[in-house]
Amino acid sequence: MKIAFIYDSVYPWVKGGAERRVYELAKRLVENGHEVHWYTMGFWMDETSQMPENMELNGIHLHSVCKPVELYTSGRRSIKEAIYFALKLTRPLMNEHFDVVDCQGFPFFSCFTAKLHSLLGKSTLFITFHEVWGDYWYEYLGKMGIFGKVVEKLTFKLTDHVITVSKKTMRDLEDLSGVKSTVIPNGIDFREIEAIKVEDTGDSQTKHSARNSHVIFAGRLIKEKNLGLLMESIEIIRSRRPEIKCLIVGEGPEREKLEKTVSKKNLNQNIEFMGFLENQKTLISLMKSSKVFVLPSKREGFGMVVIEANACGLPVVVFKHDMNAACDLITEDLNGFISTGPEDMAEKIIQGITRHDTMKDACIASAKRYDWDGIVKSLEDVYRSSCTEN
Repeated sequence: MKIAFIYDSVYPWVKGGAERRVYELAKRLVENGHEVHWYTMGFWMDETSQMPENMELNGIHLHSVCKPVELYTSGRRSIKEAIYFALKLTRPLMNEHFDVVDCQGFPFFSCFTAKLHSLLGKSTLFITFHEVWGDYWYEYLGKMGIFGKVVEKLTFKLTDHVITVSKKTMRDLEDLSGVKSTVIPNGIDFREIEAIKVEDTGDSQTKHSARNSHVIFAGRLIKEKNLGLLMESIEIIRSRRPEIKCLIVGEGPEREKLEKTVSKKNLNQNIEFMGFLENQKTLISLMKSSKVFVLPSKREGFGMVVIEANACGLPVVVFKHDMNAACDLITEDLNGFISTGPEDMAEKIIQGITRHDTMKDACIASAKRYDWDGIVKSLEDVYRSSCTEN
């Protein structure tokens, strides 16, 4: 099959969950004999480049439809960027025919460009939704949220070939719009994670942190990650276990505020900010040297980091919230715990630390189900079925 993915940012230049998903699936589709293209912004381009450039990455044909522009404005996804990308996408996409075009569902505007391509008989359109926001648009944009909600609903109707990355997103999509979808989850390279040793932690400072950590978080430091809850929980645990040590891995607009909270609560000896780790191997090593992973997010479209932590043998504590799809990845007392507030989270963290050794095998077994090699076979079946229909 000749397959095209559409997403405005691209791995490894941008290391988000959606970027990683497209890359891992595209790479394996190439290995399985398919011709795979990715239309995106040219993050690999030199600043002096006058024209968009194309390149090949592990057999994937990367098409730069424009030079990269800022994805975020004031901590939110830029509407201007999304429209700009959708417009720039039109000409290069229309020049090609594909069996399948798989467009990531957010930001929405490029989905409408892809719809035009399919209406011209040049492809079968799939849209992959990572989240469904509904009324959350009002919290995200205030009164202007009505426009986000309307565009989201219009996007739901663009094709009958809809993929969702989690059971929660599947349920939300059907409840909100009646649209049926197929769940193709995010995944991990299990063998790669399995091969990484604790000794692979990198520099001496990182090794020192690893030796003394009990709890670890990794992710973008944004409001939705709800890290204030984790800090409250660590403060509660400290009263019982003064030696408790928590690593926070990642960067983001909330970092300064979070560091002030740590100082205010006098938690500097208990919580350490590691910043962004360029090397994924270092992060996996830090996970393997910890006892429990905590993801206090209010909103997750999937929660790939939960699977990565489980693959490292760590039980995972998540926060129960209507918009947190990561809860679907947890079987209580088997591969982690679902918490309801700071006191409960503190208790679940202590359980995770205490029971780490006895829960380790179940955590690893749970993660094995999400290996990319199995997931790509399911995706191929879905694509082939649509091509047969047409």
